[in-house]
Amino acid sequence: MAKRVFDVLVAALGLLLLSPLFMLIALAVKLDSPGPVFFRQERVGRHGVPFRIHKFRSMHDGAAGAPITVGDDPRITRTGRWLRATKLDELAQLVDVLVGDMSLVGPRPELPRYVALYPPALRDKVLSVRPGITDPASIEYRDESAQLARAADPEHEYVHVVLPRKLRLAEAYVEQASLATDLQVIWRTVRAVWGRAA
Repeated sequence: MAKRVFDVLVAALGLLLLSPLFMLIALAVKLDSPGPVFFRQERVGRHGVPFRIHKFRSMHDGAAGAPITVGDDPRITRTGRWLRATKLDELAQLVDVLVGDMSLVGPRPELPRYVALYPPALRDKVLSVRPGITDPASIEYRDESAQLARAADPEHEYVHVVLPRKLRLAEAYVEQASLATDLQVIWRTVRAVWGRAA
């Protein structure tokens, strides 16, 4: 209960305080390339219930191709590169937190095609909590796109190397999740993203 109250208060306050920044981001997205401001995609949420995640659009509208982003992906717009580098594209998920589909901290929500690969017992545990905007795996795999770019087969690398490691980190998070650990993850995320961008 304390976690949900914290999520709602922070999400509501964040959406209010960041609204001027969001307006600037929306303008930059629209001026850079035609298409919607937000990217919506189905992800798997708590207890396996699907939902449509919010992100500020960082790719050209209608871009097709692999479900994972690898290195200097040509589908990414100029504004999108900046949004991804600063993780500002993810802040739109405060909307998802407010409506209850996500939490500030929790295992990152995956595409159904990858959730289908989870071992059953691990799937139940990881999906027992709301997915989050950030989590320990997000910090460890801050440069996931660059790592995948170095692989001969990026999707094979993701499925057989990256995803299992992410699941182990997600399992460890679920087992010790608390408001205190969430605050630690948020602080580590801020340091990892903005410390590097500074």
